[in-house]
Amino acid sequence: MRNGIQEPPGGVSRRHRLSRRRRHILAAAAALVVALGVVSARLFIWPAAGMPAQVSAIVLLAGPGDRLPVAQRLAREHRAGTLVVSQGWQGYGGPCPSPTPGVRLICFDPDPGNTQGEAQFAGRLAQRYHWRSVVLVTTREQDTRARIRMKRCFSGSVYVVTAPLPLSNVPYQVAYEWGALFKTLVLQPGC
Repeated sequence: MRNGIQEPPGGVSRRHRLSRRRRHILAAAAALVVALGVVSARLFIWPAAGMPAQVSAIVLLAGPGDRLPVAQRLAREHRAGTLVVSQGWQGYGGPCPSPTPGVRLICFDPDPGNTQGEAQFAGRLAQRYHWRSVVLVTTREQDTRARIRMKRCFSGSVYVVTAPLPLSNVPYQVAYEWGALFKTLVLQPGC
């Protein structure tokens, strides 16, 4: 008996063991949330970006964000001889854009109408035209998955330039990209 309280046999009270267990579970959950946040930030918020002065083609992927002006700026700067524009699901919202003088323009509807279909089509173009490098125009959130998809369908160098996305869309896009990345890595491992 200690301070008028009788200790249970074995020393530590059941309540104390449960309390310690809850603290361990909470600490593990907090560590998991922090790790998920760090990985999400690296994959979807601050992925590696940039491109060399010249590539074989600019490939505009369909999706949210203001992508077309970024792709057109790269074409006007003659960073590539070809601009490829996907008009797939959530395309930029218009007909094939006006061509840039001196730059071949190819517009297409991917089949399937997603990033996989876009990478497959761009991979076929790359083989046909003997491209050595491409720059994908997308958003930061799609960058990692788009690179993976394109590298499966194209053996050359793949770079990414990102377009802005409204801040209010970022949480949804990051959540979406986790599911899409799982699908890319586990359910659809090929080109």
